[in-house]
This record gives sequence, C-alpha cells and structure tokens, in this order.
Amino acid sequence: MNKLPVAVIGAGYWGPNLIRNFTSCPLTEVVAVCDANKARLEQIGRANPHAKMVSSIDELLGLPKPPVAVAIATPVSTHFPIAKRCLEAGLHVMVEKPLAASGTEAQALVKLAEKMGRVLMVDHTYLFSNPVRMIKKIVDSGDLGELYYVDSVRINLGLFQHDINVIWDLAPHDLSIVDYVLGLEARSISAWGCSHANEDIEDIAYVNVDYGDRMLANFHVNWLSPVKMRQMIFAGSKKSLIFSEMNSSEPIKVYDRGINIGASSEEERQKLLVSYRSGDGWIPHVDAGEPLQAAVRHFAECIRDGTVPISDGNLGLRVVKQLEAATRSIRAQGGRVILANGKNGNGQDARAVRSEQLPAGV
Repeated sequence: MNKLPVAVIGAGYWGPNLIRNFTSCPLTEVVAVCDANKARLEQIGRANPHAKMVSSIDELLGLPKPPVAVAIATPVSTHFPIAKRCLEAGLHVMVEKPLAASGTEAQALVKLAEKMGRVLMVDHTYLFSNPVRMIKKIVDSGDLGELYYVDSVRINLGLFQHDINVIWDLAPHDLSIVDYVLGLEARSISAWGCSHANEDIEDIAYVNVDYGDRMLANFHVNWLSPVKMRQMIFAGSKKSLIFSEMNSSEPIKVYDRGINIGASSEEERQKLLVSYRSGDGWIPHVDAGEPLQAAVRHFAECIRDGTVPISDGNLGLRVVKQLEAATRSIRAQGGRVILANGKNGNGQDARAVRSEQLPAGV
C-alpha cells in the first residue's frame, strides 16, 4: 500500500514532533512542511530533504502533488482559518488541541468536515497513551464501581502563553481524558482563576465540572507552581484509581480503599452508617509506547478505512465548549455556566435558565 502523503503546517514547538512521528509511521510520509519562518524551514529542510518546504498555505495547496492530509500545529487563533481552508480544498485534517478558539468555530469545522466527507481529528494525544487506555479499560470493566468524582492536578512553572490562558493551554488534556474515559457530557461548569504575569491572561485556575448523576470533576491548572505535577484520581464506590503521569514505571495504581454505606438495624433503617474500607492495592502492567505515534497512525487508519477517530471533531467541539464556559465563569466571578445540552436540577432545559446563572452582561 502507498504511504499517505501528509503535510505539517507549523514547525514551532509541536510541529517537529509531528514531523518525526509522521516520518517514522509506516502508513505515512511527510511530503511538505509549511511555516512562515524561513530560517526554521531551512533547518527542518536539511533534516528532511525529500519534503517540500513552503512558507504559505497558498504555496502548499498549489504544489504539483499536494498532500492528501495535513496536521496543523499553529497558534490556537489560527486553527479555524487554516483548517477551514484545508477542508475546503478536500484535505483530511488533524488539528493540535484545542480544535478552535470558540465553540462557533469548532462547530463550523465539524459541519464542514461532514459536508466534505473528510476526516477531522483533534490531536488530544493523551487519548492514545497506554495508561489512559488502561484507565478506560478498568473503568469500563466496572472494577471501580459507581464513579463518585475525578480530581485532577496539572501544574508546572510555565510555559506561559501569549494568546490563551492556562485553562485553554492545560485543561484540554484532562477534559478530553474524562470525556473519553467516562463517555459523559458536561452539564455545567464553574471556574475561578486569576492573573499575575499578564492581567488579561489567567495563569492559575480551578475548574469544577458537573456531569450529572452525582458525578463531579475538579481540575487544577497552574503555570506558577514551583514543582511539576500530573495526577488524576478516579474515585469509585468499590475502588479508586490514581494516574501519576510523572511515574513512568508505575503510572497507575488501584486502591481498594474507601467507604461502605449501608442501613443500620430495622428501627434505625432511615439512618445511613458509614464504615471505612482499607484493602490491598494493585499496580496494573502498562506497556511502553509513544502516544503521538499511536495518534498519527490512528489518523492514517481512519483516512484509509473511512472510520471515525477516537478524538474526532465532535469530541474536540465538546472540549472547546467547556473551555469557553470555564472562561465565561471566571469573568463572572465563578458563576455557574449551564451548558446548552444540560439539564438543571429540576429537569428544565438549561437554555431556559442560563440567564439566571450569570450576572447581566456576562
């Protein structure tokens, strides 16, 4: 089978990783790299002599043998116009997270991809990591029981972004993981954040997401932490799981620790008794592997087989809507934003009560 010709648009921070993985993937070949920085192109061109180096989208689409697919690794504000142009040209598109800078833009890309019959995939790389796949397998098996909450911490010192806040930079990772593992849509969001380096860009934030059915998730994202932490807790009625990304040898631990809730004697049956459970721990084996390599291969397979990506445009759209709602909530001093497809506690359509959740003008 002929290799799928792919172009990488954007050769800055993430672009070289895409170039390396598309080059090493047995299903793809990098035929072009597009970047406005000519010095950067010259450097990449020396390491990739068989690929065309172009400095504009017009030049890329005008090549005698244009690519069949593109991977976009440019600033978030440019995702929509570049992806739109490529989809309109009939190309399959993979976009670095988040999919777009707004829900309106993300929705437009999803509809355009459907209209053109092209694959639209978001590079939510964690969904292709073996630890996250193992987490989904354990959750789906029912070993954890009914999930009570997810608690996530993703903090480090920098890298400061200039066009997006810390939520748009870091939270897409964990929001996409929860979406993939739980298969639940967020019902409402409340967020708190503040700025220290740039008054217009939050560098620390806490995001609380209600998924309904007593399932809550809390996300702490931070560019100011003196230490780097990457941890998620999935707590269930039977067992709990801790995902420690920084522990490469033992990234997942399952604990038989928690509470048991039951009724007392007949005359006190209306009371709930809580007892504590402390059992054994379990460390499942997780195979090594590069998530980005799995992601680019999945992209190629979806194009070849006509299948829907795990991180398709709709998943990307859901994440963008949550990022947008979290930012709105911060502007409203933590006011709860009910998402359009959610229901409030009384079963009312969320759109009917949204105006009551935020101060006027927000």
